[in-house]
Amino acid sequence: MESTIIPVRMPPRRAAYDVTVGVNVLASAGTWARGCLDARPAKILVVSNRKVSSLYGDVVLRGLADTGFSPHVHLIGDGERFKNFRSLEGTLQCLSENGFTRSDAIIALGGGVVGDLASFAASIYQRGIPLLQVPTTLLAMIDSSVGGKTAVNNSFGKNLVGTFYQPNGVLIDIDVLKTLPRRELTAGFCEAIKQGAIAGNALFRQTSTFLETYRVAQFRRHIPDPEFSSDLVSLLAKQIRFKASIVQNDESESIGNISPRSRKILNFGHTLAHALEKVTDYRYLRHGEAVGYGILFAAALSKRLELIGHDEVDLLNDVVRRAGILPAISNIDPVDLLQAFKNDKKRVGNSLHWVLLGGIGKPMIVPDTAIPLSAIKTSLKSILQS
Repeated sequence: MESTIIPVRMPPRRAAYDVTVGVNVLASAGTWARGCLDARPAKILVVSNRKVSSLYGDVVLRGLADTGFSPHVHLIGDGERFKNFRSLEGTLQCLSENGFTRSDAIIALGGGVVGDLASFAASIYQRGIPLLQVPTTLLAMIDSSVGGKTAVNNSFGKNLVGTFYQPNGVLIDIDVLKTLPRRELTAGFCEAIKQGAIAGNALFRQTSTFLETYRVAQFRRHIPDPEFSSDLVSLLAKQIRFKASIVQNDESESIGNISPRSRKILNFGHTLAHALEKVTDYRYLRHGEAVGYGILFAAALSKRLELIGHDEVDLLNDVVRRAGILPAISNIDPVDLLQAFKNDKKRVGNSLHWVLLGGIGKPMIVPDTAIPLSAIKTSLKSILQS
Protein backbone atom coordinates (compact mmCIF):
# COMPACT_ATOMS: atom_id res chain seq x y z
CA MET A 1 0.00 0.00 0.00
CA GLU A 2 1.10 3.56 -0.65
CA SER A 3 2.25 5.76 2.18
CA THR A 4 -0.04 8.46 3.57
CA ILE A 5 1.43 11.93 3.92
CA ILE A 6 0.04 14.40 6.44
CA PRO A 7 1.28 17.98 6.00
CA VAL A 8 1.98 20.03 9.11
CA ARG A 9 2.04 23.72 8.29
CA MET A 10 2.93 26.05 11.13
CA PRO A 11 2.15 29.81 11.02
CA PRO A 12 3.95 32.02 8.47
CA ARG A 13 7.74 32.06 8.68
CA ARG A 14 7.68 28.98 10.95
CA ALA A 15 8.28 25.30 10.24
CA ALA A 16 6.51 23.26 7.57
CA TYR A 17 7.03 19.52 7.35
CA ASP A 18 5.33 16.26 6.41
CA VAL A 19 4.47 13.18 8.45
CA THR A 20 4.82 10.05 6.32
CA VAL A 21 2.89 6.96 7.47
CA GLY A 22 3.35 3.62 5.73
CA VAL A 23 4.30 -0.04 5.85
CA ASN A 24 7.92 -1.20 5.51
CA VAL A 25 9.16 2.35 4.86
CA LEU A 26 12.06 2.21 7.33
CA ALA A 27 14.41 0.82 4.67
CA SER A 28 14.00 4.07 2.71
CA ALA A 29 14.96 6.24 5.69
CA GLY A 30 18.05 7.57 3.90
CA THR A 31 16.17 8.73 0.81
CA TRP A 32 13.43 10.16 3.02
CA ALA A 33 15.97 12.04 5.16
CA ARG A 34 17.58 13.60 2.10
CA GLY A 35 14.19 14.79 0.93
CA CYS A 36 13.43 16.43 4.28
CA LEU A 37 16.64 18.41 4.62
CA ASP A 38 17.13 21.60 2.61
CA ALA A 39 20.89 21.56 3.03
CA ARG A 40 22.96 18.45 2.39
CA PRO A 41 24.57 17.64 5.73
CA ALA A 42 27.40 15.16 5.77
CA LYS A 43 26.82 14.01 9.34
CA ILE A 44 23.72 12.72 11.03
CA LEU A 45 23.44 11.50 14.62
CA VAL A 46 20.99 8.68 15.28
CA VAL A 47 19.85 8.96 18.90
CA SER A 48 18.22 5.77 20.17
CA ASN A 49 18.33 3.21 22.97
CA ARG A 50 19.86 -0.27 22.98
CA LYS A 51 16.59 -2.13 22.49
CA VAL A 52 15.39 -0.10 19.51
CA SER A 53 18.87 0.13 18.00
CA SER A 54 19.26 -3.65 18.10
CA LEU A 55 15.99 -4.04 16.20
CA TYR A 56 16.10 -1.22 13.66
CA GLY A 57 19.44 0.53 13.91
CA ASP A 58 21.15 -1.43 11.14
CA VAL A 59 18.46 -0.83 8.53
CA VAL A 60 18.37 2.91 9.27
CA LEU A 61 22.17 3.28 9.33
CA ARG A 62 22.50 1.34 6.08
CA GLY A 63 19.93 3.55 4.39
CA LEU A 64 21.67 6.70 5.60
CA ALA A 65 25.10 5.50 4.47
CA ASP A 66 23.74 4.48 1.06
CA THR A 67 22.47 8.02 0.48
CA GLY A 68 25.75 9.74 1.33
CA PHE A 69 25.39 10.48 5.04
CA SER A 70 28.13 9.84 7.57
CA PRO A 71 25.95 8.35 10.33
CA HIS A 72 26.89 8.33 14.01
CA VAL A 73 25.02 6.61 16.84
CA HIS A 74 24.37 7.73 20.41
CA LEU A 75 22.42 5.49 22.79
CA ILE A 76 20.60 6.62 25.93
CA GLY A 77 18.99 4.55 28.68
CA ASP A 78 15.58 2.99 28.11
CA GLY A 79 12.86 4.55 30.25
CA GLU A 80 11.42 7.84 31.49
CA ARG A 81 13.95 8.10 34.32
CA PHE A 82 16.71 8.52 31.70
CA LYS A 83 15.04 11.63 30.23
CA ASN A 84 17.26 13.84 32.35
CA PHE A 85 20.08 16.38 32.22
CA ARG A 86 22.77 13.70 32.34
CA SER A 87 21.43 12.03 29.19
CA LEU A 88 21.02 15.43 27.53
CA GLU A 89 24.60 16.40 28.37
CA GLY A 90 25.85 13.09 26.98
CA THR A 91 24.03 13.71 23.71
CA LEU A 92 25.39 17.24 23.38
CA GLN A 93 28.88 15.97 24.20
CA CYS A 94 28.61 13.38 21.42
CA LEU A 95 27.66 16.08 18.92
CA SER A 96 30.62 18.25 19.96
CA GLU A 97 33.17 15.43 20.03
CA ASN A 98 32.22 14.38 16.51
CA GLY A 99 32.39 17.90 15.11
CA PHE A 100 28.72 18.37 14.24
CA THR A 101 27.92 21.76 12.75
CA ARG A 102 24.70 23.72 12.44
CA SER A 103 24.05 22.20 9.01
CA ASP A 104 24.29 18.60 10.28
CA ALA A 105 21.28 16.75 11.69
CA ILE A 106 19.83 14.49 14.37
CA ILE A 107 17.45 11.56 13.91
CA ALA A 108 15.39 10.46 16.92
CA LEU A 109 14.85 6.71 16.51
CA GLY A 110 12.69 5.45 19.36
CA GLY A 111 9.74 6.26 21.58
CA GLY A 112 8.75 9.39 23.45
CA VAL A 113 11.77 9.49 25.75
CA VAL A 114 14.22 9.33 22.86
CA GLY A 115 12.16 11.78 20.83
CA ASP A 116 11.80 14.36 23.60
CA LEU A 117 15.46 14.28 24.58
CA ALA A 118 16.91 14.18 21.05
CA SER A 119 14.61 17.04 20.04
CA PHE A 120 15.72 19.11 23.02
CA ALA A 121 19.36 18.49 22.10
CA ALA A 122 18.68 19.50 18.48
CA SER A 123 16.95 22.69 19.62
CA ILE A 124 19.85 23.95 21.74
CA TYR A 125 22.99 22.58 20.06
CA GLN A 126 24.56 25.56 18.29
CA ARG A 127 21.15 27.24 18.77
CA GLY A 128 19.38 24.68 16.63
CA ILE A 129 20.22 21.98 14.09
CA PRO A 130 17.89 20.00 11.78
CA LEU A 131 15.83 17.27 13.43
CA LEU A 132 14.09 14.19 12.04
CA GLN A 133 11.70 11.99 14.00
CA VAL A 134 11.35 8.22 13.44
CA PRO A 135 9.01 7.12 16.25
CA THR A 136 8.88 3.41 17.10
CA THR A 137 6.07 3.35 19.68
CA LEU A 138 2.39 3.87 19.01
CA LEU A 139 2.21 6.72 21.50
CA ALA A 140 5.13 8.57 19.94
CA MET A 141 3.65 8.09 16.46
CA ILE A 142 0.39 9.86 17.25
CA ASP A 143 1.55 12.31 19.89
CA SER A 144 5.07 13.24 20.90
CA SER A 145 6.70 13.11 17.44
CA VAL A 146 4.27 15.72 16.11
CA GLY A 147 3.94 19.23 17.48
CA GLY A 148 7.41 20.31 18.50
CA LYS A 149 7.46 19.88 22.27
CA THR A 150 10.88 18.91 23.65
CA ALA A 151 11.81 18.32 27.27
CA VAL A 152 13.70 16.60 30.03
CA ASN A 153 12.53 15.90 33.57
CA ASN A 154 14.08 17.22 36.76
CA SER A 155 13.69 16.33 40.42
CA PHE A 156 10.53 18.43 40.70
CA GLY A 157 8.55 16.80 37.91
CA LYS A 158 8.05 15.70 34.33
CA ASN A 159 8.87 17.85 31.29
CA LEU A 160 9.64 20.93 33.38
CA VAL A 161 12.61 21.98 31.22
CA GLY A 162 12.24 22.14 27.45
CA THR A 163 11.60 24.08 24.26
CA PHE A 164 9.24 24.23 21.30
CA TYR A 165 11.14 23.00 18.24
CA GLN A 166 9.58 21.55 15.11
CA PRO A 167 11.16 18.63 13.21
CA ASN A 168 12.02 18.71 9.52
CA GLY A 169 10.03 15.52 8.98
CA VAL A 170 8.46 12.49 10.66
CA LEU A 171 8.64 8.92 9.29
CA ILE A 172 6.24 6.32 10.70
CA ASP A 173 6.52 2.63 9.79
CA ILE A 174 3.64 0.66 11.31
CA ASP A 175 5.56 -2.57 10.76
CA VAL A 176 7.74 -1.76 13.79
CA LEU A 177 4.69 -2.15 16.03
CA LYS A 178 4.92 -5.94 15.67
CA THR A 179 7.85 -5.88 18.13
CA LEU A 180 6.10 -3.57 20.60
CA PRO A 181 5.16 -5.13 23.97
CA ARG A 182 1.47 -5.29 24.80
CA ARG A 183 1.81 -2.68 27.56
CA GLU A 184 3.26 -0.19 25.08
CA LEU A 185 0.34 -0.84 22.72
CA THR A 186 -2.11 -0.23 25.55
CA ALA A 187 -0.25 2.97 26.43
CA GLY A 188 -0.46 4.18 22.84
CA PHE A 189 -4.14 3.46 22.50
CA CYS A 190 -4.88 5.30 25.75
CA GLU A 191 -3.32 8.37 24.15
CA ALA A 192 -5.43 7.76 21.04
CA ILE A 193 -8.56 7.57 23.20
CA LYS A 194 -7.57 10.85 24.84
CA GLN A 195 -7.34 12.58 21.48
CA GLY A 196 -10.60 11.04 20.30
CA ALA A 197 -12.37 12.20 23.46
CA ILE A 198 -11.44 15.83 22.88
CA ALA A 199 -11.63 15.76 19.06
CA GLY A 200 -15.24 14.64 18.72
CA ASN A 201 -17.50 11.71 17.94
CA ALA A 202 -15.97 10.80 14.57
CA LEU A 203 -12.41 10.19 15.80
CA PHE A 204 -13.63 8.75 19.10
CA ARG A 205 -15.87 6.24 17.28
CA GLN A 206 -13.11 5.29 14.84
CA THR A 207 -10.71 4.63 17.72
CA SER A 208 -13.33 2.69 19.68
CA THR A 209 -14.34 0.61 16.65
CA PHE A 210 -10.72 -0.20 15.84
CA LEU A 211 -10.16 -1.47 19.39
CA GLU A 212 -13.33 -3.54 19.21
CA THR A 213 -12.41 -5.04 15.83
CA TYR A 214 -8.73 -5.70 16.51
CA ARG A 215 -8.08 -6.84 20.05
CA VAL A 216 -4.81 -5.54 21.48
CA ALA A 217 -3.97 -9.04 22.72
CA GLN A 218 -3.94 -10.30 19.09
CA PHE A 219 -2.32 -7.18 17.64
CA ARG A 220 0.81 -8.88 16.30
CA ARG A 221 -1.23 -11.51 14.49
CA HIS A 222 -3.08 -8.79 12.58
CA ILE A 223 0.05 -6.95 11.32
CA PRO A 224 0.44 -8.91 8.03
CA ASP A 225 -3.26 -8.44 7.16
CA PRO A 226 -3.60 -5.76 4.43
CA GLU A 227 -7.04 -4.73 5.72
CA PHE A 228 -5.66 -4.30 9.23
CA SER A 229 -2.72 -2.28 7.93
CA SER A 230 -5.06 -0.04 5.96
CA ASP A 231 -7.31 0.50 8.98
CA LEU A 232 -4.33 1.23 11.24
CA VAL A 233 -2.77 3.70 8.80
CA SER A 234 -6.16 5.41 8.48
CA LEU A 235 -6.53 5.68 12.26
CA LEU A 236 -3.00 7.00 12.76
CA ALA A 237 -3.47 9.53 9.96
CA LYS A 238 -6.71 10.83 11.51
CA GLN A 239 -5.06 11.04 14.94
CA ILE A 240 -2.07 12.92 13.52
CA ARG A 241 -4.25 15.28 11.49
CA PHE A 242 -6.17 16.20 14.62
CA LYS A 243 -2.97 16.80 16.61
CA ALA A 244 -1.56 18.86 13.72
CA SER A 245 -4.74 20.95 13.49
CA ILE A 246 -4.30 21.98 17.11
CA VAL A 247 -0.57 22.72 17.11
CA GLN A 248 -0.79 24.64 13.83
CA ASN A 249 -3.13 27.09 15.53
CA ASP A 250 -1.37 27.23 18.89
CA GLU A 251 2.22 26.01 18.72
CA SER A 252 3.30 27.25 22.15
CA GLU A 253 0.04 27.07 24.15
CA SER A 254 -0.47 30.83 23.95
CA ILE A 255 -4.17 30.90 23.05
CA GLY A 256 -6.48 31.68 25.95
CA ASN A 257 -8.04 28.95 28.05
CA ILE A 258 -11.60 29.45 26.82
CA SER A 259 -10.75 28.73 23.16
CA PRO A 260 -11.42 25.22 21.78
CA ARG A 261 -8.38 25.82 19.56
CA SER A 262 -6.01 26.09 22.53
CA ARG A 263 -3.22 23.51 22.57
CA LYS A 264 -3.90 23.17 26.27
CA ILE A 265 -6.83 20.85 25.52
CA LEU A 266 -4.26 18.20 24.57
CA ASN A 267 -3.46 18.02 28.29
CA PHE A 268 -6.72 16.16 28.91
CA GLY A 269 -5.88 13.33 31.30
CA HIS A 270 -2.34 14.55 31.81
CA THR A 271 -2.55 16.28 35.19
CA LEU A 272 -3.12 13.03 37.05
CA ALA A 273 -0.90 11.18 34.56
CA HIS A 274 2.16 13.30 35.33
CA ALA A 275 1.47 13.09 39.06
CA LEU A 276 1.22 9.29 38.91
CA GLU A 277 4.50 9.08 37.02
CA LYS A 278 6.20 11.42 39.47
CA VAL A 279 5.13 9.64 42.66
CA THR A 280 6.14 6.25 41.23
CA ASP A 281 9.56 7.58 40.18
CA TYR A 282 8.81 7.02 36.47
CA ARG A 283 9.40 3.28 36.93
CA TYR A 284 5.98 1.72 37.42
CA LEU A 285 3.65 3.14 34.77
CA ARG A 286 4.12 3.76 31.07
CA HIS A 287 3.14 7.33 30.19
CA GLY A 288 0.10 6.19 28.23
CA GLU A 289 -1.04 3.93 31.06
CA ALA A 290 -0.93 6.95 33.36
CA VAL A 291 -2.93 8.89 30.75
CA GLY A 292 -5.50 6.08 30.79
CA TYR A 293 -6.02 6.66 34.51
CA GLY A 294 -5.98 10.41 33.85
CA ILE A 295 -8.87 10.03 31.39
CA LEU A 296 -10.89 8.03 33.93
CA PHE A 297 -10.19 10.63 36.62
CA ALA A 298 -11.01 13.64 34.44
CA ALA A 299 -14.25 11.96 33.36
CA ALA A 300 -15.17 11.20 36.99
CA LEU A 301 -14.40 14.78 38.04
CA SER A 302 -16.39 16.15 35.09
CA LYS A 303 -19.38 14.04 36.14
CA ARG A 304 -19.08 15.13 39.78
CA LEU A 305 -19.17 18.76 38.60
CA GLU A 306 -22.22 17.90 36.46
CA LEU A 307 -20.42 18.79 33.23
CA ILE A 308 -20.91 15.38 31.61
CA GLY A 309 -23.53 12.65 31.80
CA HIS A 310 -23.28 9.18 33.29
CA ASP A 311 -23.60 7.45 29.89
CA GLU A 312 -20.60 9.25 28.42
CA VAL A 313 -18.49 8.49 31.49
CA ASP A 314 -19.38 4.80 31.16
CA LEU A 315 -18.49 4.94 27.46
CA LEU A 316 -15.07 6.45 28.21
CA ASN A 317 -14.45 3.85 30.91
CA ASP A 318 -15.37 1.00 28.55
CA VAL A 319 -13.10 2.20 25.75
CA VAL A 320 -10.13 2.73 28.09
CA ARG A 321 -10.58 -0.79 29.45
CA ARG A 322 -10.77 -2.07 25.87
CA ALA A 323 -7.27 -0.72 25.29
CA GLY A 324 -5.86 -3.20 27.83
CA ILE A 325 -5.33 -3.89 31.50
CA LEU A 326 -3.79 -0.99 33.43
CA PRO A 327 -1.40 -1.71 36.33
CA ALA A 328 -3.04 -1.37 39.74
CA ILE A 329 -2.55 1.95 41.55
CA SER A 330 -4.48 1.21 44.75
CA ASN A 331 -1.31 1.42 46.86
CA ILE A 332 -0.59 5.03 45.85
CA ASP A 333 -1.26 7.62 48.56
CA PRO A 334 -3.67 10.31 47.30
CA VAL A 335 -1.87 12.85 49.51
CA ASP A 336 1.26 12.33 47.41
CA LEU A 337 -0.72 12.97 44.23
CA LEU A 338 -2.26 16.15 45.61
CA GLN A 339 1.24 17.36 46.45
CA ALA A 340 2.45 16.51 42.94
CA PHE A 341 -0.35 18.60 41.45
CA LYS A 342 1.27 21.66 43.04
CA ASN A 343 4.35 21.29 40.80
CA ASP A 344 2.41 20.68 37.60
CA LYS A 345 3.83 22.72 34.72
CA LYS A 346 0.34 23.72 33.61
CA ARG A 347 -0.08 25.95 36.66
CA VAL A 348 -0.78 29.63 35.97
CA GLY A 349 0.35 31.56 39.02
CA ASN A 350 -1.16 29.72 41.96
CA SER A 351 -3.93 28.15 39.90
CA LEU A 352 -3.86 24.73 38.23
CA HIS A 353 -6.01 24.52 35.13
CA TRP A 354 -7.78 21.19 34.57
CA VAL A 355 -8.90 19.94 31.16
CA LEU A 356 -12.34 18.42 31.71
CA LEU A 357 -15.17 17.35 29.40
CA GLY A 358 -18.59 18.80 28.75
CA GLY A 359 -19.17 15.79 26.48
CA ILE A 360 -17.26 13.84 23.83
CA GLY A 361 -15.50 16.44 21.70
CA LYS A 362 -16.24 19.24 24.17
CA PRO A 363 -13.08 19.88 26.20
CA MET A 364 -13.24 22.56 28.88
CA ILE A 365 -10.36 24.25 30.70
CA VAL A 366 -11.35 24.88 34.30
CA PRO A 367 -9.19 26.56 36.99
CA ASP A 368 -8.95 24.69 40.26
CA THR A 369 -10.35 27.77 41.98
CA ALA A 370 -13.68 26.77 40.43
CA ILE A 371 -13.43 23.15 41.61
CA PRO A 372 -14.09 22.15 45.22
CA LEU A 373 -11.14 20.27 46.68
CA SER A 374 -13.60 17.71 47.96
CA ALA A 375 -14.62 16.91 44.37
CA ILE A 376 -11.00 16.32 43.40
CA LYS A 377 -10.38 14.12 46.44
CA THR A 378 -13.54 12.06 45.94
CA SER A 379 -12.87 11.54 42.22
CA LEU A 380 -9.28 10.62 42.97
CA LYS A 381 -10.35 8.08 45.57
CA SER A 382 -12.74 6.44 43.11
CA ILE A 383 -9.96 5.97 40.54
CA LEU A 384 -7.39 4.66 43.01
CA GLN A 385 -9.88 2.05 44.20
CA SER A 386 -11.13 1.06 40.73
